[in-house]
Amino acid sequence: MIESIKILPNSLHVRFKNEIDDNFPNIWLRDHAKDEENWDYRSNQRKTYTASLSFKLFIKEASVIDDGKYIKILWSDSKKVIKYSAKFLLNHLLKKSVKNKSLILWKKKQISKKIFLKYNTILSKVGFKEFLKNLYKFGFCVITDCKTEIETVKNIANKIGYVRQSIFGGLWEFESNEDMADSAYTQEELRPHTDSTYSNDAPGLQLLLCCDYEASGGESIMVDGFKIANIIKNQDKKIFDILSNIEVPGKYVGDGVILEAKRPIFKLNSNKELVQVSFNNYDRAEFRLENQLMVNFYKAIKKFDNLVNESEFQWRHTLKPGELLIFNNWRVLHGRGSFKGKRKMAGCYINMEDFESICKINGLY
Repeated sequence: MIESIKILPNSLHVRFKNEIDDNFPNIWLRDHAKDEENWDYRSNQRKTYTASLSFKLFIKEASVIDDGKYIKILWSDSKKVIKYSAKFLLNHLLKKSVKNKSLILWKKKQISKKIFLKYNTILSKVGFKEFLKNLYKFGFCVITDCKTEIETVKNIANKIGYVRQSIFGGLWEFESNEDMADSAYTQEELRPHTDSTYSNDAPGLQLLLCCDYEASGGESIMVDGFKIANIIKNQDKKIFDILSNIEVPGKYVGDGVILEAKRPIFKLNSNKELVQVSFNNYDRAEFRLENQLMVNFYKAIKKFDNLVNESEFQWRHTLKPGELLIFNNWRVLHGRGSFKGKRKMAGCYINMEDFESICKINGLY
């Protein structure tokens, strides 16, 4: 709620009842007017011609209304009063960070049975929201009691967003296959990594359904990359800075394509908040830096990869037929233990923007 406001020469000072305050520039507030003249509520698009706004515009009148839920402003270039909600202003504070505020950064021992949910449970509105909440907070979930058919993967994916097309197709099934150009198709151990470091827009979510398991070994491994990043940031800022600034190339060659992309292992946004962990030593392409910086880079990935492979950070579980593992590929590194026998999986990818969209719709951020 809004406690008080003060009109300044080029901005409006707003104080909220939780003792947070901020100055909102006049030009920004005017550009975000959402009355019928300036906003199309049918399409949720701006109607204001922003370039026509004057930097000399000013607030003629302003007041707090509806017990602090709104402020109303009469602008110098308009005859109509425009309302702004406290919720809207709070969502756009410069002085606070809302990204990742409700994430649980975890070690293995902190993972509870909450991450296991039955398929029928997530079909209800309440159950689906609980599933999304756990997926958002922990970065992964296991859905049990699924039908062991690829249609199950599609059904779950379509509740979240859309099945993403990739070089592997949309929906896919796989067993160990030495003819494929990807290490995931072998029976060898796969150390924790993220997928598609060779893609400019790596998949946001990955779904993996166990359809058949007549084998020994093959544990699925989950590691919270955000937890690892937080530890490194607190222990060694220089290493954190290297991993946040050096763009590491990824490359995929095979199946008739050559895909290349590069980004830091710790990708930060403009507020210096971690938004993505991107690491795949299998797909890392060759590159050179100045000699000492190159050595420092190797020291940094040694620190990172050693932490990722410590048992206290690795949650392990052998998927049984009918269990589907879903995880955030921008946060959680995944791996798999070596195995012998038959292990048939089905899966797909979902774009990050679709996951973020469904989370916003359900009020998670």
